[in-house]
Amino acid sequence: MTTENYKYDVAIAGGGLAGLALSIQLAKAGHRVIVFEKEKYPFHKVCGEYISLESWNFLEEHGIPLSDWNLPVIKRLLISAPNGKILEHDLPLGGFGISRFKLDAALASVAKANGVTLVEEVKVNQVDFENKRFIIQTSSSTYEATISCGTFGKRSNLDIRWKRNFTRQKNNKLNNYIGVKYHVKTDFPEDMIALHNFSDGYCGISRIEDGKYCLCYLTTAKNLQASENSIALMEKNILQRNPFLQKIFSSAEFLYKDPLTISQISFAKKNQVQDHILLIGDAAGMITPLCGNGMSMALHGSKIAFDCIDQFLQGKIERHEMEQDYIDRWNKQFNKRLGTGRFIQRFFGSEFLSNFLIQSLKPFPRIISWLIRKTHGEPF
Repeated sequence: MTTENYKYDVAIAGGGLAGLALSIQLAKAGHRVIVFEKEKYPFHKVCGEYISLESWNFLEEHGIPLSDWNLPVIKRLLISAPNGKILEHDLPLGGFGISRFKLDAALASVAKANGVTLVEEVKVNQVDFENKRFIIQTSSSTYEATISCGTFGKRSNLDIRWKRNFTRQKNNKLNNYIGVKYHVKTDFPEDMIALHNFSDGYCGISRIEDGKYCLCYLTTAKNLQASENSIALMEKNILQRNPFLQKIFSSAEFLYKDPLTISQISFAKKNQVQDHILLIGDAAGMITPLCGNGMSMALHGSKIAFDCIDQFLQGKIERHEMEQDYIDRWNKQFNKRLGTGRFIQRFFGSEFLSNFLIQSLKPFPRIISWLIRKTHGEPF
């Protein structure tokens, strides 16, 4: 049986960028908010750790002192094909590098300072909607909330429980990926992000704080299986066929004892509301990492969700209006971006097509700029 101490206006499952940013906005508006995070801050996540500058002002307005952190500003893009041919281009808006280890912990601190109840090392096992309230069962206690949000990332136990469509699809070119991340020290321009392609995958490298670089790659589970389920063997036999990756892996100082990994990543379409629960960030839809915009989408999505939730909690709209408004605004903002990302992903999943695309695009810088803009937004 719950008590008043366990009743909230909004309960958020997942303490990543979307969940923390949403909680801060709601708390500042006077709402009682609880966030559940299964890890303990600070912690590392598999992520490219590049954020489009469209999110800079939003983060600073909500208490993150980016200007004080001397972060690398990234203005140039380099793409290499598996055969070693390259394409370089300026990024129209640009971005900045920061680790999830640093950013998520800072957002968590701001959330707590604004009165958010942040429960760490707790897993949400079930969320039920009963009598216009949500009952949230976690590994520690049971809670009640008027609104429930899912910001739990790429795939969770709740996705499986709800039997969401993307969890039941057969393996295809948009799902069943694995992600691998390292932090390294290496000799590479701090104002550039590089995407190095290899057979059935690509690897990004860009500067983050303290002179470190994020090295993160995406590939198919099939590539790992073909390498005896050995990440090291896969990196040696598949990734390092690209001469740029061979140089990085042979000369960089790797700062993790073991890489961070995540599996069963899907870029298939997802729904934004499930059983009256608003889904935000990767839980609502993932843009392919080569577009470098997933972190900004999570932050922008939290702003859209806040606007809708705040209207409902103030009694200005009904629940069904809040849900539909969120779906409509989310799709208007992100649908074309996701579609462009899926289209580009199909080229870079093929060794032949990625070689061909890079060679074909090189003489047409305006097309390159157009594609980059199609996968990014404006400051919000």
